[in-house]
Amino acid sequence: MIYIQISIDKGNKVPLYLQVKKQIMDLIKDGALKVGFKMPTERELSENLQISRNTVSMAYRELEGEGVLKSYQGRGTFVAEEVKLWKDEDIKEKINKFVDLAFEEAIESGIDAEEFIEMVTERIEEKRKLIDEISGLYVECNIEQSRIFAKQLKERTNIDFKPVTVNDLRSMEKETEELLEKCQIIITTFNHVNEVRRFTRNYNKKVLGVAITPNLETIVRIARFPIGTKFAFVCISEEFKFKVRDALEKAGLSNINIEYTNSVDKEELARIIKNSNVIIASPGRYNDVYELDYGKKEIIDFLYNLDDGSVKALKSKLLEIKYSK
Repeated sequence: MIYIQISIDKGNKVPLYLQVKKQIMDLIKDGALKVGFKMPTERELSENLQISRNTVSMAYRELEGEGVLKSYQGRGTFVAEEVKLWKDEDIKEKINKFVDLAFEEAIESGIDAEEFIEMVTERIEEKRKLIDEISGLYVECNIEQSRIFAKQLKERTNIDFKPVTVNDLRSMEKETEELLEKCQIIITTFNHVNEVRRFTRNYNKKVLGVAITPNLETIVRIARFPIGTKFAFVCISEEFKFKVRDALEKAGLSNINIEYTNSVDKEELARIIKNSNVIIASPGRYNDVYELDYGKKEIIDFLYNLDDGSVKALKSKLLEIKYSK
């Protein structure tokens, strides 16, 4: 039986299914439930929490509708993606209301439109300067992807993030310790939040998670191959394997002929590569594949980008951290 850490307060006025839904989302945000994690069945969870199966079913249905969970016939229900922290339309409407209220307050206080715009501009510049003073680390499971995401964060936030790996934190060499002591914030993908917090708990640093999305150009490139093309996908972790399979299914490519592996056995990899026409590799396995294939077959680097909404939400968190210093 599969267990997850959920507690239900039957005396709370919040509907039980919403309590279940929220706690599942919180576990995913915190990295306790990773992409590809198999959820308990509705019966198992209802028995464990001593609530009706319909309550669990309603929570699961809503999470599936939002793309957070995904059910496979005969296989079960799995965590399909990180919980998105930002919804553009909702937040824009909310911000517009705040702007309207601030402007109305300014007019009532005798401040005209030009003065109001000048005040807002000055305030924004103050916030930008605060962000520019922050330095941080970006942590990923492999250095190639860490460098990519650190660079993307630099471009979008103008903050200098040093790329490190989970293994760097695990081994904690002197260079890594020095980086940790100097940084103000640690960013990682949601899947790694818990282990990064565990490895850095003695340094009293804030660890924040961000979501990632597949690179559209990579998906399009795969889709252009003719039907019948034999693909091999090589990566490091089971999580990444699940994420890529789900990304391809969402892009309408569930029927392509593809063999997934995260094996490090050279003989097995050589066999898989030999039986394929095109190889797809995660950034951390690209060199492994190239060395075995000697560049004879086309190798597609399966890239991910930082989720725009997640980065926007991150910016506000960075300001909160700066002001709390």
